[in-house]
Amino acid sequence: MHRIINMKLNRSYILYICICLWLLFLPLCTSHLWGKDFVVVIDAGHGGHDPGAIGKISKEKNINLNVALKVGNLIKNNCDDVKVIYTRSKDVFIPLDRRAEIANNAKADLFISIHTNALANNRTAKGASTWTLGLAKSDANLEVAKRENSVILYESDYQTRYAGFNPNSAESYIIFEFMQDKYMEQSVHLASLMQKQFRHTCKRLDRGVHQAGFLVLKASAMPSILIELGFISTPEEERYLNSETGATTMAKGIYHAFLNYKREHEIRLTGVSKTVIPTEQKEQDIEKENDRPVTVQKVAESATNDNEITFKIQILTSSKPLAKNDKRLKGLKGVDYYKEKDIYKYTYGASGDYNKVLRTKRTITAKFKDAFIIAFRDGEKMNVNEAIAEFKKRRNK
Repeated sequence: MHRIINMKLNRSYILYICICLWLLFLPLCTSHLWGKDFVVVIDAGHGGHDPGAIGKISKEKNINLNVALKVGNLIKNNCDDVKVIYTRSKDVFIPLDRRAEIANNAKADLFISIHTNALANNRTAKGASTWTLGLAKSDANLEVAKRENSVILYESDYQTRYAGFNPNSAESYIIFEFMQDKYMEQSVHLASLMQKQFRHTCKRLDRGVHQAGFLVLKASAMPSILIELGFISTPEEERYLNSETGATTMAKGIYHAFLNYKREHEIRLTGVSKTVIPTEQKEQDIEKENDRPVTVQKVAESATNDNEITFKIQILTSSKPLAKNDKRLKGLKGVDYYKEKDIYKYTYGASGDYNKVLRTKRTITAKFKDAFIIAFRDGEKMNVNEAIAEFKKRRNK
C-alpha cells in the first residue's frame, strides 16, 4: 500500500517538475519565436536593363521598387521582431532564380513579389490582383504568367538555367499542372488578405486571387505571392501608382495584410500574438491632424525670415522632365521640381509658412486630387510630420 502511495507521489512530483520546467522555458521558446527570426523577403519585380511594362510616363520597375521600399520601411519601423530582406533595393537586374534563392537562403517565412500589370490593347482595365503558384486556368491568366516569366529572356544562359523552359510557349507551362505546393493553402490565404486590404483600405477595384505558373514562385520554399498593383497601361492607374498617395496607399494595404497574416501565424503556433494591428481610424486621424491649419499665438514671421524649413505641394511625378506648357501641369504657373531615384517630382507653392501652403493646396485640389504637402530643410527633403511639429513649436514660443 505504501509502495502504491509512493509511486503516486513520485508521479505527481515528476509531473510538478515537468510543469515547472515548461513554465520556465516557455518564455524562451516564445522569445525565440518572436525574436528576429520572422523573415519576409520583398521582391521588387524587374529592374536594371529589364524595365518591365512601360507606360506613357513611367516604367514598371520603378513603380515596383517604390512600393516595395515603402512596404519594407513600414515593417522595419513598426515590427521589431521582423527581418526585412529586399531582393533589390535599387535599380539593378536580378535573375528570377536568384530572387527565389535569396529567400531560400534566408529561410524566409514569406516571399512577396511586387509587380504592375499591363494589357497591350486596353486603356481602361483597373484594379489590383494577387497571384499564387499553380496552373493558369484561363488564357488571360496564362498571358500574365508569360509576361512576368519573359524576364528570363534577359539572361544569356536562360535555356540552361531553366531547363529549356520557354516563357512564350504554352506547352512549357504543363509542368505546373502536376506540381504539389505544400505552401499553397498559406499562400492563397495571404493572397486573400491582400485583396481584402486592396478592396477596403486602398479602395481599389478587387480583381481577385488567381493562380498561374510563375517561375519566381516555383523555386521559393515558403508561402509566396505575386502582387499586380494595377495597370500601367491605363493612364489613370499609371498616374495613381506614380503618385505619392497611390504608392503609399498600396504599400499600407500590403503592410496591413502582412500584419494580419503574421498575427494569425503566431496564434496558430503559440496561441497568442503580440502583433498590433493599427486601426484605420487612427491612421485617418493622423492624416486629418496633418491637414489642419496650425494654431499660432503670435503673428507668423515672413517666409524669408523662416527659410530653414520650406513646405511645398507635390502635384505629380514623371520619369522625364516636363515642358512648362505640358498638359499634365494643367496650366499651373510657378511649378518647380526635384529629382529622387531617377523620378522627377513636381512641386508648387513653396513657403516656410505651413498654413499658407495648406491654403494653397486647397485651391488646387480640384485639379490635383493626389497633391500632398512635403517639407525640405536647407534643400534636403525631410519628414513632413517632424517639419509640422517644428513649425508649431516655433510659432507657439
